[in-house]
Amino acid sequence: MATPQTGIFALGTMSHAYLEFDIRPGAEAAALVSCVAGLREPRTTIGGVNLVTGFRPQLWAAVAPGMMPKGLTGFDAPMVGRDGYTLAATQRDVVVWLAGAAYDVVFDLARGIVASLASLATLADETVGWPYHRDLDLTGFIDGTENPSLADAAAAAVIPAGAPGEGGSVLLLQRWEHDAAQWEGLPVPEQEQVIGRRKLTSEELDPRPETSHVARTDQDRFGRIFRRNIGYGTLTSHGTIFVGFSQDRGRLEAMLESMIGATGPERDRLTEFTHARSGAYYFVPSSEALAPFAS
Repeated sequence: MATPQTGIFALGTMSHAYLEFDIRPGAEAAALVSCVAGLREPRTTIGGVNLVTGFRPQLWAAVAPGMMPKGLTGFDAPMVGRDGYTLAATQRDVVVWLAGAAYDVVFDLARGIVASLASLATLADETVGWPYHRDLDLTGFIDGTENPSLADAAAAAVIPAGAPGEGGSVLLLQRWEHDAAQWEGLPVPEQEQVIGRRKLTSEELDPRPETSHVARTDQDRFGRIFRRNIGYGTLTSHGTIFVGFSQDRGRLEAMLESMIGATGPERDRLTEFTHARSGAYYFVPSSEALAPFAS
């Protein structure tokens, strides 16, 4: 079995940066993949940074067609729900996710990476993330209650042995901006109806509202994924970075379709209070798949 990139499962980091790049006109895809595969975190102490790299599916397929999941494509067009609610498509060519104990070391490495890739790719988007009260998102609810344990995470997130792209993972990266004033104006019992859980205990409501976030993204229905969501933003614009890893794109896309009402009469009520400002799918190759390019 090929080895997934270890940073996917490195929990407990306090500072995050998501760097998305576009290949420069005239640059060769193979050269860019080689440069990205050669990126390394130079530190060897506890102050180091975890690094995860991924590629636009079409770009990876062009340089490594034998190590590519069948049918995987990027987030190449906006997704539109039944009532016109839209998920933005902002697909880029490369993503580098950095996660460390403090932002200074993340910042230093991020600058170095931008410089290393400068001749081949331009920095198209940069988002800095941080945990909110350990395990909450900015709605005040516990995030990731149904996330699998580390013992089970690989089964949800990693393509199994023998399948094309084995050891790799499909990453859905989205930046969801919250309407904080509107959300915080709701009484807690109404917030619980929107989410489908108790705010303090994260206990699922029984019965759960059909338009609740829990009901519309039910992993028992769509399949398991592994989430590494994190907060982001400033006082005037903030929300949640959705960082979802899966064996296949289908599970992730089915959840999004359910949220926006593309496969049902109503959409997820949480979408009344948050909006996807970005959206991209990346293929995160295994360490073994990257190694030949790095050398």
